[in-house]
Amino acid sequence: MGNLRGKVALVTGSSRGIGRGIACRLARDGALVAVHYSANEQAGKETVRQIEAAGADAFLVHAELGAPEGVSALFTQLEAELLTRTGAAHLDILVNNAAHAGFTGAMPEEVTPEMFDRHIAVNAKAPFYLTLRALASMPTGGRIINISSGMTRTSLPSQICYAMSKGAMEQITQQLALHIAPRGITINTVAPGVTNNGDPVFDDPATVAEMSQWSAFNRVGEVSDIADVVAFVASEDARWITGSYIDASGGTLL
Repeated sequence: MGNLRGKVALVTGSSRGIGRGIACRLARDGALVAVHYSANEQAGKETVRQIEAAGADAFLVHAELGAPEGVSALFTQLEAELLTRTGAAHLDILVNNAAHAGFTGAMPEEVTPEMFDRHIAVNAKAPFYLTLRALASMPTGGRIINISSGMTRTSLPSQICYAMSKGAMEQITQQLALHIAPRGITINTVAPGVTNNGDPVFDDPATVAEMSQWSAFNRVGEVSDIADVVAFVASEDARWITGSYIDASGGTLL
């Protein structure tokens, strides 16, 4: 489509699943995309390969976002690469997608401090400081998009850590929207429901059939369903939307 031509985007956790789909879609729309991975370098390279094979541009950055130095390490690589490629080191689009899912099934009484801290570190603390770092040089018209989850709008006690951490992420959107609006920058939350992100569970037809019943459309979401929503929010067409929670769950919460 080309509506993001000349823009630079960082998509965290884009070596697979929803993150890969978002990175590929933003690149298809013309953005230069920084593909971030934390552990699987080969998967990150595959995302870059797919983007380049489609005639678009991307490069790889690595950081463990749960580590204290993670945000700084990521931006050191990012800014060096951007200076080489574009002569400038700012982001136009930040997609905070990387997450620690940790679907351990731990009930509230079973949650350990280590489990709690890990979820908060990756799912809330890292996006907050990534956002602040990006905002330091983000130009007018910038876009910040936080990928949350429909779990923050329902009750699933066995996923309390994940839901709490994503709820905290949603407050980044809520609290920063007015703060950055005078600069012409928007910040929004996109919340997927059950989405086929390539996990083995989606290879089981019976499980997929059960999960499909949760959606108003009687199917599980596909990565492209989420990537297309994010692409819209990242575009100029979404300039009048900020501070919003965008339900991209296929009607799961109805």
